[in-house]
Amino acid sequence: MKGCPQLVFIFSVRIFRVFMCWSSFLYGIPYLFTFYEKGALRGKGMSNANVLDDVFNKFFNERGIFKDREVLRHDYLPDKLPHREDQIRRLGEVVAPVLKGSRCSNIFVYGKTGTGKTAVTKYVLTRLEAKAREVGSPVSFCYVNCRLAGTEYRVLASLCNSLHLSVPFTGLSLGEVFERFVNGLERANRIMIIALDEVDALVKSRSDILLYELTRINETLSQSKVSIIGISNDLRLKEFLDPRVLSSLSEEEIVFRPYNANELRTILAERAQRAFYDGVLSEGALSLCAALAAAEHGDARRALDLLRVAGEVAERKGAKTITEEHVREAEKLIEHNRVVEALANLTLHSKLVILSVFHLVRANGYKAITGEIYEVYNELCRELGVTPLTQRRVSTLVNELDALGLLNAQVMSMGRYGRTKKIRLEVTRTLIREAFSNDTMLGRLVDYEPRCLQEKSDKG
Repeated sequence: MKGCPQLVFIFSVRIFRVFMCWSSFLYGIPYLFTFYEKGALRGKGMSNANVLDDVFNKFFNERGIFKDREVLRHDYLPDKLPHREDQIRRLGEVVAPVLKGSRCSNIFVYGKTGTGKTAVTKYVLTRLEAKAREVGSPVSFCYVNCRLAGTEYRVLASLCNSLHLSVPFTGLSLGEVFERFVNGLERANRIMIIALDEVDALVKSRSDILLYELTRINETLSQSKVSIIGISNDLRLKEFLDPRVLSSLSEEEIVFRPYNANELRTILAERAQRAFYDGVLSEGALSLCAALAAAEHGDARRALDLLRVAGEVAERKGAKTITEEHVREAEKLIEHNRVVEALANLTLHSKLVILSVFHLVRANGYKAITGEIYEVYNELCRELGVTPLTQRRVSTLVNELDALGLLNAQVMSMGRYGRTKKIRLEVTRTLIREAFSNDTMLGRLVDYEPRCLQEKSDKG
């Protein structure tokens, strides 16, 4: 019986040899390679599964450094908004009349990204709605992010959904959806405050038609009333609005100034108490997050992102304390993601201008001038079948992209030939490729070779 294991082993080897010979005879040598490859892949798959099990078990079983990372998200609404007491009071005073059944003034809220516009608006309206329930006033609000919604149809669909009205994702005319909203609101017999966040994105990419209709909606309502809060990142939004819309929508205005470094530090310190366990966040890391965000127009969102990502970097490295080194690493990660997101959120014609510069730099390796950009831009428009903008409008888009930090435009003197604008990319071509490659419309234009550049190359 002692020799049984050896006999079993010899028998198994012989069976395997018979299998190999018959497989080679019946299916040929390639089958054997497939057999080996499948076995190798299966073994590798098991190894990957084990690696993931280790990662997940380690994360689940260890305490980590985060107590509640959701506190550092943009959409988290704290019980207190530091350094925005004046804006909260002002907006509260504007909307307070609805508690007694009167329509409040329309209001425009201006300020750069991360200055607290959205947070303050949601904070005030949430408490207004709670107070209205307490005193028995029929008041509600609907918040819509126009950049995320993208079209007038989807903005109206969101408004309908807030009234529990069913609207298909597509298929109805804009007029029909608007009519459903008006009829549903009239039946609801209430005062509705509509908060349109990033309304500038909708106006620039579409038009101000929806705003015009919403500002005139009270003329057709008898049982309900509507007030509008427009939230904009662009202080120049007025330039894009029809005078009739502007007069109705800008009855009141609030401008949010950027936070300074000390204010950002206070905000981060309060959030950090809820987000991290005691002793996790170093003073140096906290101060660096505030300083970096203050240097970029006092953006609280950027400060919160830096702090959260720095915590995640430290957590992945198994560190017990968040240091300045983790903040620096987080800054690099966020910068990459932010540029890709900024490129992806541009309007179609702004993307085409970026792609035009992209092709010129790739072909020539130097700064482009406006005339060259417009020539390539025209060709790209023809490829997509869209109507090109005028050269003057494209020049305005170049200035806007320069302000966003995606292009660098410098006016250069050409002596007796006058002046011209030299434009170069401020982001790498790799990031542009990453942002546009998966775009359903523009993906094929990334590797497109403009004929106008080929002709110039042939002549040269």
